[in-house]
Amino acid sequence: STFDVAVVGAGIVGLASARELVRRHPSLAFAVLEKEKELAHHQSGHNSGVIHSGIYYKPGSLKAKLCVQGAALCYEYCDQKGIPYKQCGKLIVAVEQDEIPRLKALYERGLQNNVRGLKLIGPKEIQAKEPFCRGLMALDSPYTGIVNYKQVAQSYAEDFQEAGGMILTDFEVTNMEMAKESSSESEDGLKYPVIVRNSKGEEIYCRHIVTCAGLYSDRLSEISGCSPEPRIVPFRGDYLVLKPEKCYMVKGNIYPVPNPRFPFLGFHFTPRMDGSVWLGPNAVLAFKREGYKLFDFSTGDFLDAVMYSGLWKLVLRNLSYGLSEMYRACFLSAQVKQLQRFIPEVTVNDVLRGPSGVRAQALDSDGNLVDDFVFDGGSGDIGSRILHVRNAPSPAATSSLAIAEMIADEVKRRFEL
Repeated sequence: STFDVAVVGAGIVGLASARELVRRHPSLAFAVLEKEKELAHHQSGHNSGVIHSGIYYKPGSLKAKLCVQGAALCYEYCDQKGIPYKQCGKLIVAVEQDEIPRLKALYERGLQNNVRGLKLIGPKEIQAKEPFCRGLMALDSPYTGIVNYKQVAQSYAEDFQEAGGMILTDFEVTNMEMAKESSSESEDGLKYPVIVRNSKGEEIYCRHIVTCAGLYSDRLSEISGCSPEPRIVPFRGDYLVLKPEKCYMVKGNIYPVPNPRFPFLGFHFTPRMDGSVWLGPNAVLAFKREGYKLFDFSTGDFLDAVMYSGLWKLVLRNLSYGLSEMYRACFLSAQVKQLQRFIPEVTVNDVLRGPSGVRAQALDSDGNLVDDFVFDGGSGDIGSRILHVRNAPSPAATSSLAIAEMIADEVKRRFEL
């Protein structure tokens, strides 16, 4: 029960980070602590499965750098491990004239981010790639792919364990505190001064902690005495799925041109490794941090969100968009109308309600979505021994191996491992 570093959270980022740490420091003892009984159970197991190429992100940002680097590492890792993936490509399609300047700006941004193989194509080339898709112009990203990220995360876990790391599941961290030197007569008590306690009263002792807790990253930061900002506000995304007999209509990823006035990417077509095609998602406030169903509700999570001033500032700035998303969440025909802008042949009879995911969206007190990755620690006895991965939104799964390298660098610098 003594470890040099404990990583809290067995999602894809936590597992990638633990794997990288044990590879770099094979003589040290590492543990991953996970509150669920299985690994990659939440965001890592409920995402679209897209290997992003890095087009959207602000040039020079961590997101842009880590996504391009991470995508290359992801493909390389899957090849090494024999994990199946498909490099099916992506078209970002302009269907209105006023979207074309935004599409061209996106192309320039992708070039600045060193995304490989990008090109702008016209209506005939769009149809050559996606016979059922209609558009005026599209940005073709041939290196975008798809993979099962839960399978990738499981492989990271196997690497970690084979290198000597320990994974403790069903271990929900509820408290972190410094051991009182007087209560421990052994040298171990001084060497491993941080006590991490779970909801059942079980304890482990460690020297340092790295948290990769996704939907609970702000709460873990708070219980460790670090800053509660940025706060996590959960947004649920509901997908539709194409009926199996209609999946022939979609070959690769088809995305809309994002509207910079709105915070999310909009409805898109996403092929999956199992041959199905997901449509969506929408983006609505979730009333429970791990609430994947429409009526899932947690009083604590709900009050936490609605009493945060940052959420109200975001809502008021995007009121019409938010109401439209809620309307589409309720009415299938409204969602299908969005899809018909790209594939007119899709009808309400071709789709079924599908799975949902919950995105851990970091929000600051001014109501701004925190767009980039956030890593921080704290001060004091415990704060100085912790590195919090505070915000790792999409494309964190794509970027997981690159993020892990950055976290391992930061751990070495902060903790002098």
